[in-house]
Amino acid sequence: MSELARIPLEPEADGYTPQVVATVEDGVGWLTFANPRRKNAVTYAMWCQIPAAFADFAADPAVKVIALRGEGEGSFISGADISEFGRRRSTPEQVAEYDRVGAQANAAIVRSPKPTVAVARTWCVGGGMGTALSCDLRIAAANTRFAVPAARLGLGYRYAGIKALVDVVGPAHAREIFFTARKYSAEEALTMGLINRILPVEGFDQAAAAYLAEIAGNAPLTIKAARMAIRAVTQDPDARDLDAIDAAIQACFDSEDYKEGRAAFAEKRAPHFRGR
Repeated sequence: MSELARIPLEPEADGYTPQVVATVEDGVGWLTFANPRRKNAVTYAMWCQIPAAFADFAADPAVKVIALRGEGEGSFISGADISEFGRRRSTPEQVAEYDRVGAQANAAIVRSPKPTVAVARTWCVGGGMGTALSCDLRIAAANTRFAVPAARLGLGYRYAGIKALVDVVGPAHAREIFFTARKYSAEEALTMGLINRILPVEGFDQAAAAYLAEIAGNAPLTIKAARMAIRAVTQDPDARDLDAIDAAIQACFDSEDYKEGRAAFAEKRAPHFRGR
């Protein structure tokens, strides 16, 4: 993807390069956090890559859903890569810059015009939880563990991150997650609404692909309108753009996909939606 090439990556001494890898397969735009040496912790350069990758996915009509995952089986995302904090976050100016690129990356995920799914396995910790909460949906392997260990590290969490957690699990669960800083099983995460689905460890990739294919096969304009309306529910009333939501709903009824959906239903076949 052309945009990604303009982001300066930083190889380590032995040539190893943590990076974000963007690929498209069967209607799914895969964003892979590739830093397995540090459980896919996100570097400054990786944060910088995310907005460009999402811009490319948004512009690609072949992409129906965007899935975020960590490279390999060891972790989803373990948070920010603290090994570079000494040279990236040692002055107020550096902290401000680091926070700026992190906020831009998070905004790119939250504001994506296409549905987003966090595909987690083994560990989803700290900033990894924050990234997962930025997505519309979260699925996880049965052996995945979740935690926000800020209280064990003396870290302060910004309001936006706390609000994202409260919006998903509610204030009572959010308090326990932060106050105890303990690790939660996938079953506990499902019970509190932190994730949407548990998938088996064996055959996880195939099960995740099937889940994503189900989304990718549905009408994009319908999903877009629903996402707008659902997001408005959690916004302050003054921030809700109900006219835009109504326009998105009308666009569904005016679309070729609406005709295709009705025809497919009448002909008892699977619909082929094009997002127009």
